[in-house]
Amino acid sequence: MKNEILVALRMTVVTLALTGLAYPLLVTAVAGVAFPAQAAGSLVTHHGRVVGSELIGQAFTKPGYFQPRPSAAGSGFDAASSSGSNLGPTSLKLRDRVAADVARLRQENPEAPGLVPLELVTASGSGLDPHLSPEAALWQAPRVAASRGVPAAEAASLVRQHVEPRTLGFLGEPRVNVLRLNLELDRRFGAPAVRGASR
Repeated sequence: MKNEILVALRMTVVTLALTGLAYPLLVTAVAGVAFPAQAAGSLVTHHGRVVGSELIGQAFTKPGYFQPRPSAAGSGFDAASSSGSNLGPTSLKLRDRVAADVARLRQENPEAPGLVPLELVTASGSGLDPHLSPEAALWQAPRVAASRGVPAAEAASLVRQHVEPRTLGFLGEPRVNVLRLNLELDRRFGAPAVRGASR
């Protein structure tokens, strides 16, 4: 019995060392060499300062910026509380929130074409989605352009220039990174007027 316990303890220690230390360290080292930016968190810098990550959405509520999907993560875009809302299609709370968001978006985007895109009123499963479909970004272009005093065609053109294709040509859908798009807006047209200067 004593021998069996010692063998089991040795196997436990060896397994923990291999799978709990050696393997994670090896994978981390390989990732750091092969994909340094991604391994460091895909950080985005602006004027030499880290302003976010390409992988984590942020709240942009001012009219001069493209807005992301709503977030149910913590108090909104909280990377430590990643989650969806868990509200189902029969939830009155979800219906009321969506109705309020649709009314708000319609009021804020009076010149937007067609219906409010569904993704602008529904949270992603993680609550941290940094992307929008090109259609959802283009729908907001008239508001962003009007707020910044630029032609709507220029804002729409900027969206089209920032469309990322499907990964490996077949995974996912074309998308626009909201943070990168908003930073490019500031780079190209300057920060918006005072009423929309902060995110």
